[in-house]
Amino acid sequence: MQRKIANHEEPPREEAPTKSSPSIPVATRGDGKRYLDVKDIRDKLTPQVSPFMESNNAGAGFVGDKDLVQIGIMQFESNKSSGAQSNSLYDATANTWMELAPYAIRSGPRKTIYHDPQAVTAAIVTCGGLCPGLNDVVQNIVYTLQDHGVPQEQIFGVKFGLRGFLDRHTKPINLDRACVDGIQLRGGTILGTSRGNAKMHEIVDRLRLWGVTMLFVIGGNGGNAAAHSIAQECERQGVVCNVVGVPKSIDNDIQLIDRCFGFDTAVEEAQRALICARVEAKSAAGIAIVKLMGRSSGFISLNASMASGVVDLCLIPEIPFTIPKVVAFVKKILAAKDFCVICVAEGAGQDIVQAGAAGGTDPSGNPILKDIGTFLRDEFHQAIKGVEVRYIDPSYMIRSIPTITTDRIYCKVLAQGAVHGAFAGYTDFTVGLVNTHYVYVPTTTIIQSARTVDPCGRQWNRLKTAINQPDLV
Repeated sequence: MQRKIANHEEPPREEAPTKSSPSIPVATRGDGKRYLDVKDIRDKLTPQVSPFMESNNAGAGFVGDKDLVQIGIMQFESNKSSGAQSNSLYDATANTWMELAPYAIRSGPRKTIYHDPQAVTAAIVTCGGLCPGLNDVVQNIVYTLQDHGVPQEQIFGVKFGLRGFLDRHTKPINLDRACVDGIQLRGGTILGTSRGNAKMHEIVDRLRLWGVTMLFVIGGNGGNAAAHSIAQECERQGVVCNVVGVPKSIDNDIQLIDRCFGFDTAVEEAQRALICARVEAKSAAGIAIVKLMGRSSGFISLNASMASGVVDLCLIPEIPFTIPKVVAFVKKILAAKDFCVICVAEGAGQDIVQAGAAGGTDPSGNPILKDIGTFLRDEFHQAIKGVEVRYIDPSYMIRSIPTITTDRIYCKVLAQGAVHGAFAGYTDFTVGLVNTHYVYVPTTTIIQSARTVDPCGRQWNRLKTAINQPDLV
């Protein structure tokens, strides 16, 4: 049944074709344009005029409810062209395939809001591993809520991730301007974080008990999957709460989003480690190995290698290699210039690392990786006699620092968009940058699988060409 909301008629929903994956909600605008639909709970809320109407949003105007952003902006000669599959999401291991609608809903403030700001109780939680920018996002969610008129005593943070909802020894903290002032200058998260999920029905019970009407979940694939489950449980239990995700991944492995906040900062810090490694390797006429984060996606290693301009060999999870080929290439580099700098992602070469070095899974269900860095160091010691091998692991250093300028601005806009989306009545969505524009997309769109480097793509090819790296299998 169609219903009218704020003088707009809501179009009927349909389901996009899928294979081995949940359906992605799609709607059609009046002119026939299909877009990724975002759930809302507007029928349970009361529409009212935005508090920013008087100033016309400080002179900037408002976003229309059906403003759309085109997801795929390139026109390819054929499906064999590099990047031609950018409108689809793939997971090679699970054979997941999703055809996306061509458009997404634009993020931003609407003329009509669906919450009385004075009646809002908002909760913020950070999940998963640390990432530069967490404090920036928390701060600007608080600022934007208060700009709408939400009383400061009705904004709080849940401590130490999802477990903070249920841990009797951990109490939420009030988040006002004084509390979050200056936290963007510090790394980490003022709220603390943890890995692993909790029982969703118990979390929703706590949301009901606390009277939470907006929940902001800042997390990666696991955190957004939890947000989706919480939104579903809220619907099942009849709890009226807008659940909003803000995608976070230092590995930059979240589907569809142009980049994740904190990634630029991580790459900046990682390339500094590579430059230092070059000094070590050249001074000793030896080999320097730098291991960076990247469990299943090698974006940090790839981009840091490209940015630094000092790497001779880059090994990432998506590209197979053999030790004999790697050793032969390193010997060739040493013969040419006496030293070699290697950048390796933590998830690279897991199929060849000696068995028994690690095993099991972490609380989030991720496999515990074997140490490819020390493995390579030992292999080089045995295969290349008389050469110094330095091993540097700055992994945790690059994720615990404050943001650089580009990430700081990005976090501000993401946080503002998250709050605007909640006030617009949307739920079970995440906010992100797609083709340089900020959009709202259904949470299910980004949690199907991790984004990985395309072995045949232009990004990897650029690096291989720049450093003359051959295939190593």
